[in-house]
Amino acid sequence: MFGLDKLDTLFVIWAFFLQIILIIHFALRKPFFYSYTKKYSWIVYALCIPAAVISIILLLGGKTWSFWIGGFLFLIYSAYGYWIDFVKKISWRNPLRKDIMFPYVTLYLSTIMFYWWPLALLYRPLWFVFGALFVIGTILNITSH
Repeated sequence: MFGLDKLDTLFVIWAFFLQIILIIHFALRKPFFYSYTKKYSWIVYALCIPAAVISIILLLGGKTWSFWIGGFLFLIYSAYGYWIDFVKKISWRNPLRKDIMFPYVTLYLSTIMFYWWPLALLYRPLWFVFGALFVIGTILNITSH
């Protein structure tokens, strides 16, 4: 793909897969709150497991930190989100609890940024496509609360 090596291709496929899953999740979250969100949204957090495995593969494969840090950030974000949403069952979105929101949003955005920004190092058009998907995901995320 675009002259990329196998590890770069793995990174690109995973980055786009994750972003597309997030878009689908955000699109379904509000209209199917009781049939999907309450029951199955934990699966999005569980994607941190393959993300971390892929990050380990990239790290051991000699890729620079910008390519493997996203999976580890996603692991931290997912652990935090799962703890707040499913273990503690804290309803922090409404009413908004800023003490939970700021670390949650920071971890989420840092995860996504480290799947987006390295794409520019590989093939600039991928960066633009991911950017468009990020905008779609962000709009769906904001409007689904």
